Amino acid sequence: MTSTMRNAALACRDAALAIAGLSDAGKRDLLMAMAARIEAEAALILAANELDMAQAAHRGLAAAMLDRLRLDGGRIAGIAHSLREVAELADPVGQVTRRETLPNGVVVERVRVPLGVIAMIYEARPNVTVDAAALCLKAGNGVILRGGSEAIHSNRALAGLLRQVLAEADLPVAAVTLVEDLGRETMIELLQLADIVDLAIPRGGEGLIRFVAEHARVPVIKHYKGVCHLYVDQAADLDLALDLLIDGKVSRPSACNALETLLVHRGVAASFLPRAAAALARHKVAVRGCEETRKLLPGIEAASAADFAAEFLDLIIAVRIVGDLDAAIAHIREYGSDHTEVIATADADAARRFVSALRSAVVMVNASSRFSDGGELGLGAEIGISTTRLHAYGPMGIEALTIERYVLHGQGQVRHGNVVAPVDPPG
Repeated sequence: MTSTMRNAALACRDAALAIAGLSDAGKRDLLMAMAARIEAEAALILAANELDMAQAAHRGLAAAMLDRLRLDGGRIAGIAHSLREVAELADPVGQVTRRETLPNGVVVERVRVPLGVIAMIYEARPNVTVDAAALCLKAGNGVILRGGSEAIHSNRALAGLLRQVLAEADLPVAAVTLVEDLGRETMIELLQLADIVDLAIPRGGEGLIRFVAEHARVPVIKHYKGVCHLYVDQAADLDLALDLLIDGKVSRPSACNALETLLVHRGVAASFLPRAAAALARHKVAVRGCEETRKLLPGIEAASAADFAAEFLDLIIAVRIVGDLDAAIAHIREYGSDHTEVIATADADAARRFVSALRSAVVMVNASSRFSDGGELGLGAEIGISTTRLHAYGPMGIEALTIERYVLHGQGQVRHGNVVAPVDPPG
């Protein structure tokens, strides 16, 4: 007997064919209509989110999780804005990324086509329901959304509105499929539908992502955590560095692109760290430092190796004084998560060495780690961040939801000319 999950995935695969056949204008109009519907039904969405927030508070969810779960008027407006941004993006489907003519006259092209069916597995953030759907639809895919139990009411409301718009456009609503059976067995079944699902993208805590990676038979985009560093070089403008520190740590500490560790060159530590500590204290950031840092900042907690490997997602930062650029690079290589690294320096050679020595998905020179985001990088809404080297690396937008295939145009060319028919053996 075919399972409910398999039937839903098959329906999504069929629906994806209809989405893949839409023109750029058709996809644009669809997403614009979805943005308008989200705005028009803000009260419905907020009421659903209030149910989720009340249940989450009763369950004692951490402050970082509550922040990710919460919706308000401004965040709903942001969701609609992201939809419109994606709608206006250039359509990647059908884009020819390479064309050349072979000596035999055959024209070889590499052309972007949709992946097919994307399974999106995520926690807490209701905006992911809409962002993921928008990006998948714009790239000509169907999407299966499996959110967390903490956001079920919000996700149900948002996905329901998107499906209403699909139905009104005479498109199959299964193109946006929300999994409402949140049992682990159902999620495992989804992850093992290798003949239907083309890619799984988990977004959430490290435990969720490892669970998905361990149980999946489909390809998985992985991003376990964001241990992001700011290195303040000896040649740094210290005012600039302080701005990067405060924005990176304080503006939204629960984000995966928030700073978790500050590395400071010994040559500027005495000048910079007291200023940094005072600014962080004004924003109620707890500082944990190495032994040398604690000599400059008496009273702060000692930082352990676990602190340097931690994604705090909170108003906490680990600080270490390093002897030079090489020591900073060595620290990041040991404790980093290949997410985002920042150097503050006026030395172009130091910046070049920092960028070339690290393999992280995003590396920045004199810019805040908070720019490590699909929207900020011009991708529109972001479906996820890859810190594994598959077809996508770093923040993922619509191009990462397509693949390139070869298309050849000929005029009857054959690879082997004058092929002699085999002769039957005598007798």
